[in-house]
Amino acid sequence: MGKKVVKYSLAFVLVLLVILSAYALYHYSGSTEGFRGNFQHNFAQGSTNRSWGSGNTNQGVWQRGNPPQVNGQNSQSQWQMPRSRGNFGGFRGTSSRYGVYIMAYAAVVFLLFILSYYALKNKKFKLDLQSDKFIIATLFLIGFFMRLYIAATIEGYSGDIGLFRSWAQSASQDILNFYKNTPSCDYPPLYIYVLYLIGKIASIGNLSHYYNVLLKLPSILADIASSYIIYKIANKHFAKSISAFVSALYIFNPAVFINSSAWGQVDSFFTMLVIIAVYFLSEKKLWLSSVFFTAAVLMKPQGIIFAPVLFFEIVNERSFKNLLKAFVASLVTAVIVLVPFAIGQDPLWIFKLYEKTISEYPYASVNGFNFYGLLGANYVNSGTKLLVFSYSTWGFIFIVLATLFSWFIYIKGKNSDLAYLAALLQIALVFTFSTGMHERYLFPAAALAILAFLYVKDMRLFGLFVGFSITSFLNMYYVLFGGLRNSFGFVPMMVSLANVVMAIYLVKVSYDVAVINKICAFDLGLESHEIHTTI
Repeated sequence: MGKKVVKYSLAFVLVLLVILSAYALYHYSGSTEGFRGNFQHNFAQGSTNRSWGSGNTNQGVWQRGNPPQVNGQNSQSQWQMPRSRGNFGGFRGTSSRYGVYIMAYAAVVFLLFILSYYALKNKKFKLDLQSDKFIIATLFLIGFFMRLYIAATIEGYSGDIGLFRSWAQSASQDILNFYKNTPSCDYPPLYIYVLYLIGKIASIGNLSHYYNVLLKLPSILADIASSYIIYKIANKHFAKSISAFVSALYIFNPAVFINSSAWGQVDSFFTMLVIIAVYFLSEKKLWLSSVFFTAAVLMKPQGIIFAPVLFFEIVNERSFKNLLKAFVASLVTAVIVLVPFAIGQDPLWIFKLYEKTISEYPYASVNGFNFYGLLGANYVNSGTKLLVFSYSTWGFIFIVLATLFSWFIYIKGKNSDLAYLAALLQIALVFTFSTGMHERYLFPAAALAILAFLYVKDMRLFGLFVGFSITSFLNMYYVLFGGLRNSFGFVPMMVSLANVVMAIYLVKVSYDVAVINKICAFDLGLESHEIHTTI
């Protein structure tokens, strides 16, 4: 009887969301027209210094140009923090009201997350539903249509959506000369292929009316794909009922869909590449892992944060053959992605692009709720001295220390099952203690924490999944809806402190797991024997 109730309930929710999505798309006001004229004018002028607004419900202005004033001083950067966020983060107008609904949803979901953590920890969690393909498929479909409804209801952050739209239009017109025609682009080439495809699709019939929704679609699909990967990996270690529960935690995680569906950013796509890369590494398929690690770096410079994990495994194996395979796989991937854009370019153009991208935010923190935010150094120039060193020097020192510690944990563990834990260490420690961190850079931590939990089976990692989900959501929410200023208020400071505490706690948990073999075990007698399951 219980199983039928669940199936009927899920079917009802799915039908409701399909209707809501269809209604939202039918009454969609259209992607903001204000972008189009401004971008076409800027392309014609070849300008890299842009400001634009949007019409209808999303009228915020996003600017590149004069640097912000911090403590009365010019911070000497070409970037300006969006001053127009005012009371509503990236939104002005009717879109801002949805922030209240998202916060209410998040409060309920995170409360359920916390309750599920204690239920699992105290072995009081009972989920006796047998495997059912209908239930699993319905969960994924609900996750998709929920995101589609949000994407069609909330336009997204005007600055980022505007950039992606302009890049998609430019790529669809002449992808081979994209970087010549689009000097404003600071993204590496991989995602430009996705934007090229979106630009082509949007040019068909009346689909341009849904341009902003189309721009969000790759990240929405990446959310669902990542949830499926989590489900399949969980299926290798636990019963299918627990696997469905764990994947649902990611599907309905507010920190995940606020980024893809509400904001319109692409961190979900990047995270999908990272978790696939680490999965293949854990399966000892180094050449495939190298392909996806390289793809991640070619999508976002932050991919470099995770590259050491591949190095750890290569060193552990002490195999020149595997080293050569990994190198060739990375090289071939890079050549395939880069060559179409390299025609007629300076031989070092890609390195200059990365240098430009990395140097665009010379601040201790860029709205990142981390150690430097806790010190009150948000949008403070990274050259400013803190004790004996500058912020940037401290950031570099912490990156080195974080990488060495991750390597130490990986070596001591002597097991590729710790690959996700090492990747989690990399992103959590670098975000918390390095400079130039944006609010979205912690985004992969939620997926990596839940996957590290699945492999290590330590309940503390599940707790960190809940914690990083909450802090990531609040960081993005405050930037998107909260009208965040240069200096942090009480809540951002407390979230920053929480991130620092969790990063230190993660170090302790990692040391316990890898060095002294102390694990807060997850044992409900539900482990699956179907270890042959593969992605």
